[in-house]
Amino acid sequence: MKEDFLHYIWRYQYFRKEQLRTSAGEELLILHPGFYNRSDAGPDFSGARLKIGDTEWVGSVEIHMKASDWRRHQHQYDDKYNQVILHVVWEDEEMVWREEGTPMPTLELQGRIALPLQAKYQELTWSKEEIPCAAQAIQVDRIFKSAMMDRTLLERLEAKANLVLERLEQNRQDWESTVYQTLAAGFGFKVNQEGFLRLTRVLPLNLVNRYRSSPKQLEALVFGQAGMLEKKEEQEPETYLLDLAKEYRYLAQKHSLPEPLPPAAWNYLRLRPSNFPAVRLGQLLAVLQSQSHLWSGMVACETKEDYLRFFRQEPPSYWQQHYAPGRPSAQTFGTIGEESIQGLLINVVAPLLVAYSRRMDNVAYQEKAVGLLECLGREQNKVTRLYTHLGFPHTCAGDSQALLSLYQTYCAPRKCVHCVIGHRLMKQNFPTA
Repeated sequence: MKEDFLHYIWRYQYFRKEQLRTSAGEELLILHPGFYNRSDAGPDFSGARLKIGDTEWVGSVEIHMKASDWRRHQHQYDDKYNQVILHVVWEDEEMVWREEGTPMPTLELQGRIALPLQAKYQELTWSKEEIPCAAQAIQVDRIFKSAMMDRTLLERLEAKANLVLERLEQNRQDWESTVYQTLAAGFGFKVNQEGFLRLTRVLPLNLVNRYRSSPKQLEALVFGQAGMLEKKEEQEPETYLLDLAKEYRYLAQKHSLPEPLPPAAWNYLRLRPSNFPAVRLGQLLAVLQSQSHLWSGMVACETKEDYLRFFRQEPPSYWQQHYAPGRPSAQTFGTIGEESIQGLLINVVAPLLVAYSRRMDNVAYQEKAVGLLECLGREQNKVTRLYTHLGFPHTCAGDSQALLSLYQTYCAPRKCVHCVIGHRLMKQNFPTA
């Protein structure tokens, strides 16, 4: 048994309350269990209302497996725990004290929780299936599955938006630079995300804006700072690259640019040529050249077709015919493909909209993000297939993102007691529920 099970039991009051008393023998009446604290800071529940003996108390409740965990976690030295009015434990094996030396009222739950409820918890959390409730999910109505997916989709969007807001803080509230960095990271996809981010640090947006109307110079800056204009010993120099390198050296000296990225900044392992860094850089460059203001251009899009037009920009002809500097390709690399654009909409545009929604305190942008995901085709992968076999809805990218979040946040770590589906299955095993 884990502590999160006791959190669940206390939150929903799934234990016998007949002749409820503290370990010191005082009569205990629970008027309100309090509000669950999802963060790691402070007591587990706040705003609880209890009557202990003849006195009514308002404060926090802390929960542990053993009473001695209070001392082991050194809560007696933490001011945040002075407001605790009840210590709820599975086993009360020692008396604990507040910072000022008064004894902590304690409630022991051992013997008060129905055995079928404990058995169901263990069955779920000890399951060897990838989805703990796989054998029982059919018992849960589709409406509860949809409700949980609505929640996990918003949680996933919020988590991604938090990364954007952290970046915004680092940029001293410069929103346009934040959009530039987030967009660049998106073009790196999973494998080269960090390389593209590093490029934005050595090639600031103000310089990109300055040379946006000078295509050859901006191209020299992008590929020069990416470290892709350095001559390789085994390569015969091409006139086009020599011209770009010459232009880059002039601009680098003029603007005192930092050192370009080293070759090790870029990953090629198990990538198809269409995903090579130089190809993606050419496609990013085309978008940067087409938009005088990235965010206003992005947020002006209303339909999927608008977004396709936003991202489908022709790279310079050289980078359509080469998969790397000096490496001609039989395949032509034109505008970015629709599948890749969908990845950008999911991982760049939607999180930016949610972050902007929070920044501006305007829920319309969050609704726009959710609407965008609902109009995109569903993603097919190992995780989503696990759920579709269990009757979970999966018709769009929003569903795909919700299922990925459900798996990563709840199913894989076995946090069944925090899941709507797990709660429904557990509730069936509480005798008086």
